[in-house]
Amino acid sequence: MREFIDSPLQQSRSAADVKAFFSNVYAYMFMALSITGLVSWYMASSGLFFKWFVNPVTGGISPMFYVVVFSPLALVLLIQSRYHKFSMTNLLLLYVLYAVLLGASLTTIFFAYSMGELATTFLVTAGAFGAMALLGYTTSVDLSKMGSLLYMAFIGIFIAAIVNMFLGSEPLAYLISIIGVFVFTGLTAWEMQKLKAVATSPEIEGEERNKRALMGGLMLYILFVNLFLSLLHLLGGRD
Repeated sequence: MREFIDSPLQQSRSAADVKAFFSNVYAYMFMALSITGLVSWYMASSGLFFKWFVNPVTGGISPMFYVVVFSPLALVLLIQSRYHKFSMTNLLLLYVLYAVLLGASLTTIFFAYSMGELATTFLVTAGAFGAMALLGYTTSVDLSKMGSLLYMAFIGIFIAAIVNMFLGSEPLAYLISIIGVFVFTGLTAWEMQKLKAVATSPEIEGEERNKRALMGGLMLYILFVNLFLSLLHLLGGRD
C-alpha cells in the first residue's frame, strides 16, 4: 500500500490536482477583482454614483449608499455559513453579486485618489500579496495560532473602521491602515497554508472541492482588497 501511494503516477496526479485547484482559486479571485474594479470605475466615470447615491437636494450621501456599503458584509456571512447548502451555480451567482456590491461601495476611491496612485498602490499590493502567499504555501511552520490572532485583529480593525466612518478621525484611520497592512499580509500567508491543506487532501473531491476553491478565491480576494485599501490610505496622497 505504501509503495502505491508513493508511486510516481500517484505523485503526478496529486501535483496535477493541486495545480488545478489553485488555478481555480486564482481564477475566482481575479474574476472578482476584475468585476469590482470595472464596476467602481464605471460608476465613477459615468456619473451613476452621483445619480444613485447622492441626494440632489442636500448634496450629501443618501442612505442607499450605506445599504450598499454594508450589504456585502451580510452577503459574505451568508456565503460562508451556508456554502455547503448552496449549489455551485447559486454560490457563484452570490459571489458575483458580492463583487458587484463591493465595487459599487468602493467607487469613492476614484474621487479621492488619482489613477496613478491607484495603479501604483495596486502594483505594491500585488507584490506584497504574492510574497506572503508564496511564504504561506512554502513554509513548514504551522501558522494556525498566528492566523487565529490575526483574525481577531481583523474583526477589531473592522469594527474600528465602522466607528471611524462616523468619527472621521484621520489619526485613527492611519492607525487602522498601518495595523491592517500587517494583519492582511499575515492572514494571506495563513489562508494559503489552509488552502494547500485542502488542495492536497484526498478526502475532498467533486463539487465540494470546487466549492472550496471558490471559497478560497473569495477569501484571497477579500484580503487583497483590504490590503489594497490599507496601503492606498498610507501611500496615496489625497487630491
